[in-house]
Amino acid sequence: MQNYQPAILDPVPPLARYVFFSVASTHVAQLQQALGRLSTLADGQQLVVGLGTPLLDMLGGRVVGMHDFVPLQGLGVQVPSTPCALCCWLRGGDAGALLHLTRRLQQALAPALQLDQVVEAFRYNSGRDLTGYEDGTENPQGDAASAAALVQGAPAGRTGSSFMVVQQWLHHLDAFDAMGSAAQDNMIGRRRSDNAELDDAPPSAHVKRTAQESFAPEAFVLRRSMPWAQGQRCGLMFVAFGCSFDAFEAQMRRMVGLDDQILDGLFAISAPLTGMHFWCPPMNQGRLDWRALGF
Repeated sequence: MQNYQPAILDPVPPLARYVFFSVASTHVAQLQQALGRLSTLADGQQLVVGLGTPLLDMLGGRVVGMHDFVPLQGLGVQVPSTPCALCCWLRGGDAGALLHLTRRLQQALAPALQLDQVVEAFRYNSGRDLTGYEDGTENPQGDAASAAALVQGAPAGRTGSSFMVVQQWLHHLDAFDAMGSAAQDNMIGRRRSDNAELDDAPPSAHVKRTAQESFAPEAFVLRRSMPWAQGQRCGLMFVAFGCSFDAFEAQMRRMVGLDDQILDGLFAISAPLTGMHFWCPPMNQGRLDWRALGF
């Protein structure tokens, strides 16, 4: 039986909900009971669970490698840190079913945790960002994906866990449309028409800023991002899983230009609204494994 939440390695679903909770109780026993009820709902496939430092601190949990998202500022852009206690990634193909699962989550977690935000997401055009470019082209595959995304060789309760980054990016599609196709391709570093990488793309191209093999050590993450839309606002829910946060943080520092004073071209049409780190516990006999937290 798998010791990790299987959706981490699965393709993104047609529809999803990102449901964010905050701590509403100071009683550790009440929080533990809520997580026990959560385990009956979380199969790791339709529902992926990630714990943030506000909840881990309340529980007295010390997960090696876990820390808050680090805010960054450089070259006129800001990458905020917005810590969150609990993130539940609901996956499926029926919006009504996801709504009812959200209600069951609220009931199971109350009164220890309260729902703060829900972001609806969807798969667009077989896995593209709303700009029309393929997302996650450089994702590792097979054993390499497991090595990048999952903690391995650690004690029971940690092996099979994963560190999840969640950022809600707001796209300015009018600005993107005004650029023209050649400028758009150079901003990304790929041709939208065939996804071919551009050898002569500028150093600010997103593909060059985040080329995973160009870091020392190499900075591989497993991306599982999905577009979102609410009213007239839209963008990308950037989600990446790693065996640590190191690879993501290296990429983010370079995107902001802290390494070489070159800003990622993506910031011309998109900005991060949030920045959150979560620890996704492993599975044990089909249920979430809380042994790393001592219960």
